[in-house]
Amino acid sequence: MESQHGTGLTMRGKTRPIVYIAAPYTLGDTFLNIRQVIDVANTLWDKGYLPFIPHLTAFWHLVYPKDYEEWLEYGQEWVRHCNILLRLPGESPGADKEVKLAKTLGIPVYYDINDLPRIDQ
Repeated sequence: MESQHGTGLTMRGKTRPIVYIAAPYTLGDTFLNIRQVIDVANTLWDKGYLPFIPHLTAFWHLVYPKDYEEWLEYGQEWVRHCNILLRLPGESPGADKEVKLAKTLGIPVYYDINDLPRIDQ
């Protein structure tokens, strides 16, 4: 797998670009936020992408809590390894930091799933 906007990850003989989903997590209803990201991830999967769901750390946090800043650092490190960042609507200082990092690294940022490049399947 190449990092940033490289080739992605090959699964079952086809290369899937890695999409980091940046979206609200702690503001609003956390579980509805997680549900929204999972729904988007499933759509991305069906379109041929390999989604990364940072919100699933909620389950890890239930067992081994970490500081908010640690989770932000964790997410930012994963941003460095994605090909695309998809920013979903809603207020989120963490997601805004992830967008800023992606832009700094030259990783394409999209704000609408329908704007992502088509994947030949």
